[in-house]
Amino acid sequence: MVIKILGGGCKNCQNLYKNTMEALEIVGIEAEVLKVEDINEIMSYGVMKTPALVVDEEVKIMGRVAKSKELAKLFKS
Repeated sequence: MVIKILGGGCKNCQNLYKNTMEALEIVGIEAEVLKVEDINEIMSYGVMKTPALVVDEEVKIMGRVAKSKELAKLFKS
C-alpha cells in the first residue's frame, strides 16, 4: 500500500500525517507513506483543497483532517 499526504506542509497536513501513522499502527499494516508538497503533482490528482489523502493512487479524503479511527477503517477495507 502506498499512501500519499498531499499538501504544502501546513499544520493540517502534519496532523493528517500523524493520524495516518497512528491508524496504520492500530490496524497493523505496513505502508509506504509519502508527503507530496509539489503543487503540480497535487493538482494532477484533481485536488483543489488540502490536506488530501491518496491511497494506491486514489484520492480518499480531501480538504480535511481525518481522525485516526476513521483512517483505520479506511485502511482495513
